[in-house]
Amino acid sequence: MENRENVTWLGLDKQVQGILRCPGCQGRIRDDAGGLQCLDCERKFPLVNGVLRFVDKQHYAGSFGFQWLKHDRTQLDTENSQRSENDFTRKTGLAKDDLAGKLVLDVGCGMGRYAEVASRWGAQVVGIDLSLAVEAAARNLAHRNVTIFQADVFSLPFAPESFDYIYSMGVLHHTPSCENAFKSLPRFLKPGGGIVIWLYSGYNKWYRVSDIYRRVTRRMSPKLLHALCQLTRPLYGLHRLLRVIPLIGRPLSGILAYLIPMSFNKDPEWRVLDTFDWYSPWYQTKHTYEEVFRWFESCGLEDLHVGGKPVAVRGMRSRNGQTATQDDQSEVARCVG
Repeated sequence: MENRENVTWLGLDKQVQGILRCPGCQGRIRDDAGGLQCLDCERKFPLVNGVLRFVDKQHYAGSFGFQWLKHDRTQLDTENSQRSENDFTRKTGLAKDDLAGKLVLDVGCGMGRYAEVASRWGAQVVGIDLSLAVEAAARNLAHRNVTIFQADVFSLPFAPESFDYIYSMGVLHHTPSCENAFKSLPRFLKPGGGIVIWLYSGYNKWYRVSDIYRRVTRRMSPKLLHALCQLTRPLYGLHRLLRVIPLIGRPLSGILAYLIPMSFNKDPEWRVLDTFDWYSPWYQTKHTYEEVFRWFESCGLEDLHVGGKPVAVRGMRSRNGQTATQDDQSEVARCVG
């Protein structure tokens, strides 16, 4: 794995420091030698490699630490590629004007691909992740209006009603309870604030074979699994070869894809990364619009909409505390036919 220099700690933005709370007792937090300390319970939160830590280990997210430290810049946008921005727009349905000037929480920021987009759109971003991917994110976004913390979605270090917008892209389904992880978030929205999540779809059952493999692959060392994912490079070439064979080629490619599910991204580096991302997590659940809309409604969120890629749902916290309207049910019907 490539070694990179640690990011230099530039201190906390005053607005961000103002919303920080102890994840244990919700007490206010002050500066302390080597990090922060709760004023009430005196719990300390150390600064390690330029990142404040509100957890002491990665728990079930260790594979993501390996993944994003290994591929720490693979999915960052460049002058020649805006794939992450296009993906973010498609999944969330958001535009630059929605986030510009807003305080935004990125739940499960990984190496910072979407936080980079949101900050480029003019948002002040706070990114949290349970894994050591925070170190890659802090390096990648050191000179952006972004603050990165290592923290747990089930025990976030923020005051209620802190954020204008919260998003979580492809993360909550990797927690022990996707529903409970989502339901922990709306209380951190300001009245009138918005939240959007994207989760793996439960409609297409192509992943059934891969779920059998995952019983083994999630127990592998990340290094070994990553080496096996390199096989997607020649397998991709085999699929392309099969598909030019008349009559039998495409069916054979389809059978192979069913037996060995993998990413078909044209970029070999993304292909390896995406395949590893599928097989490595300890938890991985799939969801439908019906159940996700129920989660939003149970939290009193309203004005529900879907993104351009299943399963993506966006909603708003009411300014007056009213629950979601009946009109939101039509959005569910449109999604599921």
